[in-house]
Amino acid sequence: MWDGNTINLFGAKNEVVHCNLVLEAATQAVSQITVQFNQLQGPGGATIQSTPATGGGIFNWVNRPIELFYLRYLRIKGLSRSAYESYYDERHVPSRLRRPWSGNGTPEPGTTWDDRPDHDQLYPEIAVPLDLVPTFNIAAGQNQGIWIDVYIPKTAPTGTFTGTLTIAEGGVVTHQIPVTLAVRNFTLPDLPSAKTMVYFGYRDLNDRYLGELYPNPGTTNDLLSKQIRDRHFLLAHRHRVSLIDANAGSENWNLDQPRPEWVPRLDGSLFTATNGYAGPGVGVGNNVFSIGTYGSWGWKAEGEAGMRTHSDAWVNWFTANAPSADYFLYLIDESGDYPQIEQWAQWLGNNPGPGKQLMSMITIPLVDYGTKIPISTNVPNLDLPTAPAGVGDTVPWQTTADHYEGLPDKRLYAYNGRRPVTGSFAIEDDGVALRALAWGQYKKQIDRWFYWESTYYSNYQGCTGETNVFQTAMTFGCIADPNDPTYGETGWMYGNGDGVLFYPGSDMRYPQDSYGVQGPFASLRLKLWRRGIQDVDYLTMAAAKAPAAVQQLVHQMLPKFYWEYGIDNPNDPTYLHSDISWSTDPDVWETARAALADIIESAP
Repeated sequence: MWDGNTINLFGAKNEVVHCNLVLEAATQAVSQITVQFNQLQGPGGATIQSTPATGGGIFNWVNRPIELFYLRYLRIKGLSRSAYESYYDERHVPSRLRRPWSGNGTPEPGTTWDDRPDHDQLYPEIAVPLDLVPTFNIAAGQNQGIWIDVYIPKTAPTGTFTGTLTIAEGGVVTHQIPVTLAVRNFTLPDLPSAKTMVYFGYRDLNDRYLGELYPNPGTTNDLLSKQIRDRHFLLAHRHRVSLIDANAGSENWNLDQPRPEWVPRLDGSLFTATNGYAGPGVGVGNNVFSIGTYGSWGWKAEGEAGMRTHSDAWVNWFTANAPSADYFLYLIDESGDYPQIEQWAQWLGNNPGPGKQLMSMITIPLVDYGTKIPISTNVPNLDLPTAPAGVGDTVPWQTTADHYEGLPDKRLYAYNGRRPVTGSFAIEDDGVALRALAWGQYKKQIDRWFYWESTYYSNYQGCTGETNVFQTAMTFGCIADPNDPTYGETGWMYGNGDGVLFYPGSDMRYPQDSYGVQGPFASLRLKLWRRGIQDVDYLTMAAAKAPAAVQQLVHQMLPKFYWEYGIDNPNDPTYLHSDISWSTDPDVWETARAALADIIESAP
């Protein structure tokens, strides 16, 4: 990507490619810096060119295929215990935060938090559109990242595009960097091969943007809340991820159909130029809908008759209005009450009406950790187990996965991420973590990957309450010790960025960090996940032409993933001594992506 002189990018049509420009003020402060890059010129006079945006215009992507972002940083004060456990194997920790270790990840005696190379360091995380930060300063001895996204239109001709990235200080141009973009001769699909779903909550959005938790229907704040929610869908669509919400059983909405605002999200009309959308998936619907997320559906007391009535109504609505969307009833979250789960699933499966088609879903391990019994045995009528990313006994987990993947009326989902068996969503994880996660989703044939929350601005499940997410990396869990000698700031389920993939463009609770725009900013992790999701499209297209070569490449890049790691002790299937199996060198991943592009272009 960088040869010391030129930024060299390549990509398919209908793909977003990216790079990160790092400006260093090595010895003295630099002020009034501007960065400009808005045009690439290609074959036959073709251009990829963006127009400037101000305020809410950053949520209109028509004529804006090139975007620049001012990266804001968050200090890592402690390890994300929710993303990995490090007390018995330092190799579970991202390499830049490991203490010196030997053997099976055993830390060297006497080493502390201060021996972790990146202890208390600032990590890039929040991608604020550069339109909102037109000039900026860099203090002496500091640096600043400027992230660049380039969407390659479907209409772009194959060939090389060139442009210039210009840096000025105080209005005087000091650096010009050539940029080349090689547009390859194929087009990525509008509907990603690696399907996802990401939850976002209304309460926290309303609190931050409006200062009112639940506006009355039809009020100005209610209409503004809907616009803000739609902008989350638009930004998610630009990053090739699909959103879900609570919908049923909350906010006084108990009808057996989605709220009206969901219709354009599902039929794709939200994702059109009329609403300012351009980029991947124009006119393509959100493709997934969760009924009663986290078990919030409201007819549990109505028995089997109620289940039939409500499931019939939901299926009838989707058949008529969004037949291509995946939808399911989210029975309950992380529960081991197998008799209750099986009863609900059986009620759905025995329905003589159309409601029989409504799939049942729960978040649950594929194999019970205590009894070692597969979920397919404990809950045989369950349609859609969604397994937490974690260690698992290889043979029974794979057998159970094969069971669900081999049945046309069943699905297999997974959720969250946990080192070392998957990449994690922690801010301090390696840059390739979510790229590896998407490749692993492809390798293990997981139908959809679920991330539990993206707007978790109030840590109500932990101990810290409201979070100023522009200043504090820790978003989940508790702080029992702010200066632990081993982990730094730490406590129960301590997590950096856990549950946060979007940052609020306006924040009435913390106005000192508000940008005054009614919509979200993406995290860097969301952009890195998109890179992996697009890679899976490469994998899928290449496998259709050279399956053996792609299979070999996947194994080379990702020797082990998820339950392939196995466990250390069959009698205690909860722990594993291991490092990650994949490279953290982004050049290795880009080389693999280029090899896939060659297969796609060269094979018949």
